[in-house]
Amino acid sequence: MVLVSPSILAADHANLEAETKRLNKCADWIHIDVMDGTFVPNISFGLPIVAAVKKHAQIPLDVHLMIQNPQNYVEGFVKAGANVVTVHYEAATHLHRLVWQVKNLGVKCGVALNPHTPVSLLEEIVGDVDMVLIMTVNPGYGGQKFIENSYDKIRRCKELILKKNSKALIEVDGGVTDKNARELVVAGTDVLVAGSYVFAAADYAKAVESLKNPVVEI
Repeated sequence: MVLVSPSILAADHANLEAETKRLNKCADWIHIDVMDGTFVPNISFGLPIVAAVKKHAQIPLDVHLMIQNPQNYVEGFVKAGANVVTVHYEAATHLHRLVWQVKNLGVKCGVALNPHTPVSLLEEIVGDVDMVLIMTVNPGYGGQKFIENSYDKIRRCKELILKKNSKALIEVDGGVTDKNARELVVAGTDVLVAGSYVFAAADYAKAVESLKNPVVEI
């Protein structure tokens, strides 16, 4: 069964306690996008927000670090309550060291790839990671249009995971709706990140269910 991790980048930031409690009832994870204004052209959440959401979360926090020098901050985010910490391939000079820095803190580690970054670059590390995050939009802003050639990239990622006997999940982030959820899962996706689609809905539970069991045929 596919997991759904709604991104609170699209939530009502003035009511994160209420939003978190609503997600507890219907989502699998809560996705938190951390942006520093340097690695991506936007600034979003930091350690205090992760800690605040953790106080009310009954499901895992899926923390996505879109930041420079992530090695300086991963311990802080784990202490704040992250259950999964995802770092970007493009931001890590010593990726193997960083992956094990995260895993040795007792949480799962994911590696994210920007749209231009080929999955083949993960060949030497995919056996060590718990998740590969395929960005299906350019990181930095919510509400962007899904990049259509991402399906092939997901399939190539799945092939690499199987080739290396890795247990890594594939997460997809960007432009996810009920219109593409089924094809994403067929391509090999295990975790769907959805922001605008979930938080624009009157009923979050119905929106999440429509991603888990989409009615749109492909």
